[in-house]
Amino acid sequence: MSQSSRKKLLLMGRSGSGKSSMRLIIFSNYSAFDTRRLGATIDVEHSHLRFLGNMTLNLWDCGGQDVFMDNYFTSQKDHIFKMVQVLIHVFDVESKSINKDIDIFVKALTNLQQFSLDAKIFVLLHKMDLVQIDKRAELFHIMMDRLQKISNPYQFKLVGFPTSIWDESLYKAWSLIVCSLIPNMNLFNSSLLKLNKILDADEIILFEKTTFLVISSTALIQHQMQLQASESTPGLPDALDPKRFEKISNIIKTYKQSTSKLRANFLNLVIRGSNGLQFYIDVLTDNLFIMIVLKSHDDDSKFVNTHEDLVILDNIKAARKWFEKIENTK
Repeated sequence: MSQSSRKKLLLMGRSGSGKSSMRLIIFSNYSAFDTRRLGATIDVEHSHLRFLGNMTLNLWDCGGQDVFMDNYFTSQKDHIFKMVQVLIHVFDVESKSINKDIDIFVKALTNLQQFSLDAKIFVLLHKMDLVQIDKRAELFHIMMDRLQKISNPYQFKLVGFPTSIWDESLYKAWSLIVCSLIPNMNLFNSSLLKLNKILDADEIILFEKTTFLVISSTALIQHQMQLQASESTPGLPDALDPKRFEKISNIIKTYKQSTSKLRANFLNLVIRGSNGLQFYIDVLTDNLFIMIVLKSHDDDSKFVNTHEDLVILDNIKAARKWFEKIENTK
């Protein structure tokens, strides 16, 4: 495997900030309730995760106890901070030692400046569910402003997310973090929009097979284009369910678990909702699932529109070559 296909991600933050819980929820199908029995991470726990077939995410979950932190920044610093593509630094918003937390963050930036100057820096202000709802946005902006000013001398631009293991925010943050490592994201996005012109769907979503993270979504692409054109305040448009990342990922996980238990080898699934929506889940490539959401064109929802199903599934089949080519683009 080439060096460029291995991506080193550091997951750092003080002990108890929630690093291991989020890792297991995103990558090991834990529920938020499952994480309550987890113990503290000892030193560094390594995870090697296949992503889009030809990429490996080497996730270093760094234990946050003081004794380990001291080693990271002294005797282990070249080992820890060399060849890092992404730092994900987790802050517990309820921490009583915020100045010490920030000091750890500054030490991480100092070492990245020395060993991995091109690393992307993501900050997760975690456990937001513990903050009063009407105070969350203000807290997030105050904290991010402070951290950005601190990081300016190191020439790193920070991208921040407010997160919680109890809602959709964690799925959204990790989807965007992992997608930042994909060099041909523009090709995925443009091809998805072309497919949507053909199908006239309400939304089309791509999922990575191993992690179940959202790779691309037509609704979000169009929303981002609108933001760039109007310079509006970021946020989901009213038509989009704010819990959609969580719901959709769980649907796909359930689908894969269900099919793996059956002896029958089928690739696609059609779901008809009582609200007139139809959902098509299919294998797009060896590394991608696709979900298509559209309103039924059949006036009587009691009847199955087999012809429409076949048209949708045939178009997915025809699109496979596009996306296989994109996956193989270096």
